[in-house]
Amino acid sequence: MTTSNKLKIYLIAGEPSGDLLGSRLMRALRKKTDNNVEFFGLGGDTMEQEGLTPLFDISELAVMGLVEVIPSIPRVLRRIKQTVNDIKKCQPDIVITIDSWSFCARVHKALRKQNLGIKQLHYVAPQVWAWKKRRAKTMYKYIDELLTLLPNEPKYFTPHRLKATFVGHPVIESDALKAKGDDFRKKYNIDNDKTVISILPGSRHTEVSKLLPDFIASAKILYQQNPNFVFALPTVKTVVNRVKHMVKKYNLPIMVLETEADRYSAFQASSVAIAASGTVALELAMCKIPHIISYKVAPLTYFLAKHLVKIKYVNLTNIMLKREVVPELLQEKCTPQNIVNHITKLLKRETLYQKQMQGFEDVKQYLSNGEQTPSENAADEILRLIKC
Repeated sequence: MTTSNKLKIYLIAGEPSGDLLGSRLMRALRKKTDNNVEFFGLGGDTMEQEGLTPLFDISELAVMGLVEVIPSIPRVLRRIKQTVNDIKKCQPDIVITIDSWSFCARVHKALRKQNLGIKQLHYVAPQVWAWKKRRAKTMYKYIDELLTLLPNEPKYFTPHRLKATFVGHPVIESDALKAKGDDFRKKYNIDNDKTVISILPGSRHTEVSKLLPDFIASAKILYQQNPNFVFALPTVKTVVNRVKHMVKKYNLPIMVLETEADRYSAFQASSVAIAASGTVALELAMCKIPHIISYKVAPLTYFLAKHLVKIKYVNLTNIMLKREVVPELLQEKCTPQNIVNHITKLLKRETLYQKQMQGFEDVKQYLSNGEQTPSENAADEILRLIKC
């Protein structure tokens, strides 16, 4: 523990998408405070690069699905207790949780019971517009403020005694927008006559195990059709060993990429992408990389979700535009041949491609909020709350 007069901010990001938001927020907070801030808590690779020493490895929390999460419950409960004890020891000026509301809510509830007088804020609204709308009615009990990424989200929370502020979506400040595809081709000696296809099976073990076999099978069909195809597979530390083990079974030109710089330059070099549903699909949209999204969960999880989720689409681009711009190949539709059929259409640069290009431009406008970056907007709101 330090004895300095710097602001002490405790950050909790339970999975890679939150880790990326957290790293950008850390940079923005340093800028806004002239570096008069120090960070504690939980995060992944990119937050570590910004100077955070994580309490434990967040890969333990990277579980997705209503059914799949059950075996992990005892471990997660232990980690919640450990996190709360660490916050009590640290005594920060504010606790900021990022995404992963199921885990973060339990931390916030436990903190409130301790009555420590520490400000509590959550960054990224749970998708109450999709399911579990009742959560919007009770969140005010556990946090002092909510920062939202989408402009339509505050209206779900403000009627229920919770201050909710739209700050913009950090995907519009993604480093992917600054990356260069030529750098990727030079680094990996990829000739200009080769077509790069990105494969993005997610950052959770459950996602990789369910999606990557179909994605690789799709790559095999595409490569058989055209040996000028090469495949870039960006991944993260939480699942990289599993990914490498699965890829090495196939004699295909698949490059497993482990750095953020490679990830984003691969995006820019790609003519098309096959992606799991999630933040990565928004990054592809911002880069105007044509893509399809695909997803699989346990049959019982899917059955329950169909009856609980009240939205027509799962991809955020489609949700925001209220129409299907990005094909969604879910559950039984997630087959290698279906993926190949849609990728082939996109590579022809015809109707589906044109529809995506216009849709991606509309999404970029929708997600902006002012002249500052979303992370800087978030930092301003956090510093205001600390001073209250």
